[in-house]
Amino acid sequence: MTIQHTLSSSGGRGSATDLAARSAAAAAIAAAHAEAVDRDARFPVEAVAALRSQRLLGAAVPIELGGEGAGMRALAETSYALGRACASSAMIFAMHQTKVACLTRHGRGEPWREGLMRRIADEQLLLASSTTEGQNGGNVRTSAAAVEADADGVALERAATVISYGAQADGIVTVARRAAEAGASDQVLCVFLKEDYTLERLNGWETLGMRGTCSSGFRLRARGRPEQVLPARYADIHNQTMTPVSHILWSSAWAGIAAGAVERAQAFTRTAMRGAGGVAPPGALHYARAVSSLKQARALIAQGLDRFEAAADDPAALAALDAQTALAMLKVEVSELAVAAVSGALRANGLAGYRQDGDFSVGRALRDILSAPIMIHNDRIVANLATATLMAPVAPTLLA
Repeated sequence: MTIQHTLSSSGGRGSATDLAARSAAAAAIAAAHAEAVDRDARFPVEAVAALRSQRLLGAAVPIELGGEGAGMRALAETSYALGRACASSAMIFAMHQTKVACLTRHGRGEPWREGLMRRIADEQLLLASSTTEGQNGGNVRTSAAAVEADADGVALERAATVISYGAQADGIVTVARRAAEAGASDQVLCVFLKEDYTLERLNGWETLGMRGTCSSGFRLRARGRPEQVLPARYADIHNQTMTPVSHILWSSAWAGIAAGAVERAQAFTRTAMRGAGGVAPPGALHYARAVSSLKQARALIAQGLDRFEAAADDPAALAALDAQTALAMLKVEVSELAVAAVSGALRANGLAGYRQDGDFSVGRALRDILSAPIMIHNDRIVANLATATLMAPVAPTLLA
């Protein structure tokens, strides 16, 4: 059962106003180091330290377990603020909060797991995600590796093509087959802390953008307690939490990246118009289109938040085809709109946007945002939805 907490609107610690201020403080630090993080493809240590000092990593842990009970809307706003500052920091925050949501929504009622939630709030632990492996091509709904149980607990070994910030995290949340005899889609979610596992690097992370996520491939060898395997079916966790939360928070981060680029296009366009006596530069048309794309993305995220919040405590409502379609397509549509917005900002700024060394550069934003449509490929999501909706009736009326 999901336990929801609503932040108050007052200005005290844990309020929405306070959380926004703390998010802005962390984002300012992330922005100051974003260029170096991208250039050196290094983990954003300063930004994550700021998230810890601002107590943001444990903000969504329920109040009764030591957290602040921050809701999805507040987490989305933080992801957006970080996206405007440093794309890698935003995605790390979004992925971490997705894993925290899986624990708090599906791991309650067991002492070890609730103790971990308290530690996340108290120690500001950072959780990494490991969902892809081997040759599954990003299909997170099948696993090759299986959990093995014995008298000493449980063990897991899996070859992960990527584990975002795996070497820097305090723990890893991963998916696996329930047992050696289980089918590929009979999966469970496991959580292991740093002392529970070893990582053997399989490949590096030399990418066009999102370089600071440090999403190298590793062979994960883990051993832990039986309680570290969540009892819920991963299929339920995936539909009720993993997909909606990740798609909302990823989309918010991508919209933040787009907002940063559009802001630079606005500044360039204003500067150009002042220099030309009020005459708009040739690229102003592209600026207008970029603004429109960003507004559409933000509107879709707001709709996604409304839908998720309305159904968060109702597994049947979240499993309904309309909800699953809308929340799955949120990622597809916002990722495309964010790419369009940043591309429009580049064309609005022309050479000033193409250059890497000026105040109007959008090169880093463009490289980062190009990851959005291929981070769990949009084509895979749409193809899966096409199959799922084949037998669903087409709406007979406009508002049906």
